[in-house]
Amino acid sequence: MDFFKNESETRILNELNIENRLDRVSLHGSLDITHDAAGLELALKLQAMLDGMVAVLQAEQASGTLPDHITLAAGDAAGDVVDNPFL
Repeated sequence: MDFFKNESETRILNELNIENRLDRVSLHGSLDITHDAAGLELALKLQAMLDGMVAVLQAEQASGTLPDHITLAAGDAAGDVVDNPFL
Protein backbone atom coordinates (compact mmCIF):
# COMPACT_ATOMS: atom_id res chain seq x y z
CA MET A 1 0.00 0.00 0.00
CA ASP A 2 1.35 3.42 -0.94
CA PHE A 3 0.44 5.19 2.32
CA PHE A 4 -0.64 8.85 2.19
CA LYS A 5 -0.17 8.99 -1.60
CA ASN A 6 -3.67 8.37 -2.99
CA GLU A 7 -7.37 8.10 -2.19
CA SER A 8 -7.97 4.77 -3.88
CA GLU A 9 -6.29 1.95 -1.95
CA THR A 10 -8.13 -0.21 0.55
CA ARG A 11 -7.03 -3.41 2.25
CA ILE A 12 -9.20 -5.75 4.27
CA LEU A 13 -8.04 -8.01 7.10
CA ASN A 14 -11.06 -10.08 8.12
CA GLU A 15 -13.52 -7.33 9.11
CA LEU A 16 -10.96 -4.53 9.44
CA ASN A 17 -10.88 -2.10 6.51
CA ILE A 18 -7.73 -0.03 6.03
CA GLU A 19 -8.44 2.93 3.75
CA ASN A 20 -5.65 5.04 2.30
CA ARG A 21 -6.15 8.80 2.05
CA LEU A 22 -3.86 11.69 1.23
CA ASP A 23 -4.06 13.10 4.75
CA ARG A 24 -4.63 9.94 6.82
CA VAL A 25 -5.11 6.20 6.89
CA SER A 26 -8.50 5.18 8.28
CA LEU A 27 -9.18 1.89 10.03
CA HIS A 28 -12.78 0.71 10.36
CA GLY A 29 -14.26 -2.49 11.70
CA SER A 30 -12.78 -5.19 13.88
CA LEU A 31 -10.10 -7.82 13.79
CA ASP A 32 -9.91 -10.80 16.13
CA ILE A 33 -6.36 -11.97 16.62
CA THR A 34 -6.69 -15.44 18.04
CA HIS A 35 -4.13 -17.30 20.14
CA ASP A 36 -3.13 -19.69 17.35
CA ALA A 37 -1.21 -19.85 14.07
CA ALA A 38 -4.03 -18.06 12.21
CA GLY A 39 -3.92 -15.26 14.80
CA LEU A 40 -0.18 -14.94 14.39
CA GLU A 41 -0.60 -14.65 10.63
CA LEU A 42 -3.15 -11.84 11.01
CA ALA A 43 -1.02 -10.08 13.64
CA LEU A 44 1.97 -10.13 11.30
CA LYS A 45 -0.11 -8.74 8.43
CA LEU A 46 -1.38 -5.93 10.66
CA GLN A 47 2.15 -5.26 11.91
CA ALA A 48 3.42 -5.00 8.34
CA MET A 49 0.70 -2.47 7.51
CA LEU A 50 1.48 -0.38 10.60
CA ASP A 51 5.23 -0.61 9.97
CA GLY A 52 4.60 0.70 6.44
CA MET A 53 2.68 3.70 7.78
CA VAL A 54 5.31 4.42 10.42
CA ALA A 55 8.12 4.22 7.85
CA VAL A 56 6.45 6.85 5.66
CA LEU A 57 5.79 9.15 8.62
CA GLN A 58 9.34 8.77 9.97
CA ALA A 59 10.87 9.43 6.55
CA GLU A 60 8.82 12.61 6.17
CA GLN A 61 9.74 13.69 9.69
CA ALA A 62 13.44 13.11 8.97
CA SER A 63 13.20 15.18 5.77
CA GLY A 64 11.30 17.97 7.54
CA THR A 65 8.15 17.57 5.45
CA LEU A 66 5.88 16.06 8.13
CA PRO A 67 3.52 18.71 9.54
CA ASP A 68 3.14 18.97 13.32
CA HIS A 69 -0.65 18.80 12.98
CA ILE A 70 -3.23 18.83 10.20
CA THR A 71 -6.82 20.02 10.22
CA LEU A 72 -9.37 17.73 8.61
CA ALA A 73 -11.87 19.28 6.22
CA ALA A 74 -15.25 20.26 7.68
CA GLY A 75 -17.60 17.30 7.65
CA ASP A 76 -14.62 14.97 7.31
CA ALA A 77 -13.53 14.70 10.92
CA ALA A 78 -13.77 11.52 12.92
CA GLY A 79 -16.96 11.43 14.95
CA ASP A 80 -19.06 13.47 12.53
CA VAL A 81 -22.52 12.03 12.07
CA VAL A 82 -23.56 11.53 8.47
CA ASP A 83 -27.09 10.56 7.37
CA ASN A 84 -27.29 7.13 5.78
CA PRO A 85 -28.30 7.75 2.12
CA PHE A 86 -29.74 4.23 1.88
CA LEU A 87 -32.45 4.74 4.51
